[in-house]
Amino acid sequence: MRKMLLALVASLCSIMASADEGMWMLSHINPQTAEKMKALGLTLTPEELYNEKAPSLKDAVINLGDFCSGVVVSPEGLFFTNHHCGYGAIQALSTPEDDILKNGFVAKKRSQERPAKGLYVRFLEKVEDHTEYVRGELDSLYKEKGGSMTMAEIESTYTDSICSALENKLATKNRGLDCWVKSYYSGNAFFANYYKVYRDIRLVFTATETLGKFGGDTDNWMWPRQTCDFSMFRIYAKPDGTPAEYSEDNVPLKTPGYAPVSIKGYSPNDYCMTIGYPGSTNRYLSSWGIVERTEASNQAVIDVRTAKQNVWKHWMDSDRTIELKYSSKWASSSNYWKNSIGMNKAVKDLDVVGQKQQLEERIRQWYGKDAELAATYGNVLATLEKAYTERKQKMALLTYFTETFMRGIELRNIANRIHIMPFDASSEDSTLCVLSLKSIFKDYESRVDEETMGVLLEKYRQWAKGEHLPAFYQLIDSAYAGNTMAYAKDVFAKTCILDTTCVGKILADESLRETDMAMKYADDIMVAYYDLYNTVKGTTSLIKHNERLLNKAIMEMDTNEAHYSDANMTMRLSYGYIQDYTANGTHYDYFTTSQSLLDKIAQQNEIADYVMEPEIAKLLKKGKFGKYKDKKTKQMQLCFLSNNDITGGNSGSPMFDGNGHVIGLAFDGNWEAMAGDISFDPTLQRCIGVDIRFVLWIIERWGGGKNIIKELGL
Repeated sequence: MRKMLLALVASLCSIMASADEGMWMLSHINPQTAEKMKALGLTLTPEELYNEKAPSLKDAVINLGDFCSGVVVSPEGLFFTNHHCGYGAIQALSTPEDDILKNGFVAKKRSQERPAKGLYVRFLEKVEDHTEYVRGELDSLYKEKGGSMTMAEIESTYTDSICSALENKLATKNRGLDCWVKSYYSGNAFFANYYKVYRDIRLVFTATETLGKFGGDTDNWMWPRQTCDFSMFRIYAKPDGTPAEYSEDNVPLKTPGYAPVSIKGYSPNDYCMTIGYPGSTNRYLSSWGIVERTEASNQAVIDVRTAKQNVWKHWMDSDRTIELKYSSKWASSSNYWKNSIGMNKAVKDLDVVGQKQQLEERIRQWYGKDAELAATYGNVLATLEKAYTERKQKMALLTYFTETFMRGIELRNIANRIHIMPFDASSEDSTLCVLSLKSIFKDYESRVDEETMGVLLEKYRQWAKGEHLPAFYQLIDSAYAGNTMAYAKDVFAKTCILDTTCVGKILADESLRETDMAMKYADDIMVAYYDLYNTVKGTTSLIKHNERLLNKAIMEMDTNEAHYSDANMTMRLSYGYIQDYTANGTHYDYFTTSQSLLDKIAQQNEIADYVMEPEIAKLLKKGKFGKYKDKKTKQMQLCFLSNNDITGGNSGSPMFDGNGHVIGLAFDGNWEAMAGDISFDPTLQRCIGVDIRFVLWIIERWGGGKNIIKELGL
């Protein structure tokens, strides 16, 4: 059975679907696939796309900080990513006195490039299949336990440790490389991905915040768009090209693989390809899993973040210093808040659950015709239905809990840093703890967190309906007459952990780890969390095991069709073409123009997200776009659409033409297809990218970055 599965997965990895749906492993493209891509307009061979022994296009694409993608565009380590991907680094480099997040920044010579501390990039070196080893180890453990543990329990208990041990073994054999062993096809396959990591990254260019996030929350996940969503950084290394921490002695990385930038433009049906690091999709998820995702998890995200963001916005609007501190956190929070709203709407509008139920009925009919198949898959769907039904309410509460206490109120995260601090005052770890706390406090305002705590504690009590309340609620009721705001005020007034002096105080008096009000608050949270988590742990293992079998059944039932693995933050390729779309009776063109941006700027008195600096509006009105104006449409094109298949993590992914030249940067998807992480709709799903010509025009005309234009060979 294992050999049959391995053969199946290997064959499926190497076949492309005739549709444009799919996030495909770049390392598994066969001649059939190459011919399909060639027919659409790709001129590169599979070896020019992916090669472990010679420079190829894969070497130009980077994983940025394990949360975004980017593309190297010069042999001197210069790379593009989205503005919202570089946002945190840009914000960290900003101060009220030198507010480059608001005003923008351009380095006109190398010495002006600013170190972006904490930012790093990964280059994919190679990929290896280790499915047989991992699945073999799991099978051996199942036999060894002699029936005392189910396979679901074996997988839940041992998969991570097996993969971790394998990573360590492979890393030892491949010195200088990071190794990730990742699950594919819901745990039916496992591949090792090797990376070279560079940590000396320096900011080269960022446009103003109004340009980089034009439209803000108003336009987020919407089309049409006019956002100039890009930033530029450079990779530095030792003179011999090996990775190193920041040093003045480091030099720009000599990159043998980089992607040229093209200003030739594009037309409808022109080939378009994205390569990047999509984060997470759940396309194989059962219908009951989709219901739980939307009605339980997504709804909890919406509810908690709405309450939290209302507090944050009040403070951010009233104080620019606080706005600067919370801008990156706000962007991250609001992005998936709106994503959850859009996904819930799209799942309902497109009847995604009904579509999945039809597939599940087809699976029942398929295995019902064969006794051996029925023995393998006959209980999968019934088990999933029962398990999800049992877990749904607890999963909703677990999401409310984590969104409230782990992602909402920030004080617990500070307390946790201190909890893991060693007792030895002379320890290097104590110094590291101080440095870690400094990085937190740089973007933290206790007044904001205090109010957030008061609001969310009361909200959580309502959501939880008396279940799984941390123990401090008893104190709130007995000592504060149930007033969560009064409790929050007292916690923040009496705790010592609101600045880095707390490290010395706690090292001098270890009892504070237990008696400080904030530390006790954090302890109560973790006790309550594990109590709640344990109520779903067993059901979760059962669900994961049967979702794996469901994924396997789909691949085995439709052997002649291509089946890509769900996204898991490893390099993937998506191919398609430039395309417009129609939704709800409205037709949307495939690009936007400078005039459409001016039209929105004209509304800035009514819509704050459409505010733009007068000098930029003046440049747009002059219309001197030169070589960046499209030769066919005779207009300055700002953003455009393709039918490439992307998701979160793809932000900053290069959008390539058929020659492997960069024509844009992917930054968003469209509202009508927000169910895309669960179900791909080819008639609606679009990738939104910023036209590289808009980017270059801003660099040259607004930023005066002629040095950058010259480096790009333009």
